[in-house]
Amino acid sequence: MVPTEKPALEFTGERFTPVCVREIWYEHFHRYDVARAWVRGRQVLDAACGEGYGSALLADAADRVTGVDISETAIGHAQERYREVANLDFQTGDCTRLDFPDRHFDGIVSFETLEHLAEQEAMLGEFRRVLKPDGLLILSSPDREQYSEQAGHDNPYHVKELNRAELETLLSRYFPAYRLLGQKLIFQSAIWDLGSVNRVSHGMWSDMGQVSEGGGLAYTPVYYIAVCAQSADCLPATDEMLWLFGDQAESVYRHYYHEIRKNMDAGRILAERDAEIEALKKALDEQRHRPGLLKRLFRRRA
Repeated sequence: MVPTEKPALEFTGERFTPVCVREIWYEHFHRYDVARAWVRGRQVLDAACGEGYGSALLADAADRVTGVDISETAIGHAQERYREVANLDFQTGDCTRLDFPDRHFDGIVSFETLEHLAEQEAMLGEFRRVLKPDGLLILSSPDREQYSEQAGHDNPYHVKELNRAELETLLSRYFPAYRLLGQKLIFQSAIWDLGSVNRVSHGMWSDMGQVSEGGGLAYTPVYYIAVCAQSADCLPATDEMLWLFGDQAESVYRHYYHEIRKNMDAGRILAERDAEIEALKKALDEQRHRPGLLKRLFRRRA
């Protein structure tokens, strides 16, 4: 996937763009990379596609991808930037009122859309309507408890965030079969099956100085990625799977070390300022006994 040269959309915090780096890049690209394997050879809808980077990634594997977004600006940008991808098209549309016939798609991908809508039931109903009986829906949603409540984070673009129980209740109304995968950035993006023992992974975990050893990931996911269908036979195998995504440049680590260096420099500067303040205090005390000392001190510093 090689996009046509065109300036990226401005990042406002509402939607991801390819110019984003570090954590948000890990999370968004990893979801689409995992989904790409499950949509191979399918007719796919990328619902709320934004600027189109994910649709283009899916098009590497899918038979055809249609990206839909309510923003005319985003769709216009996507149509221009990815115009050379032959099996990809974009159109403006509302995910709660899709302009497609029943049972039209083999697969639907919709990442970080649910929390932006109050009409979540309407969107899931539309996804079920336009999805074939043997089709696959892959969506993601942040866990309100981890993403907002515990982190003290307030995303102004999120209308209705869900916790795990609320998400599962919503999904089960429209898709009798589903599995939840968890995602969390751990200097790599990790995706794993929440419903299996996950014996493929083995690690050592430290919690307040207490180290334990065992299989599975000892983390509470920040995002859920739901893989849904009308029948369990239509779901892909996720048991004992662990997906990891990182970059050779280790951009998260580099940013981390950059911040550490800044903090160390700030600490050195503060120590120097503290020493200067102490010297001035001492000079003020001595000024009482030696008039003119403070004036001479300031003259030397100037």
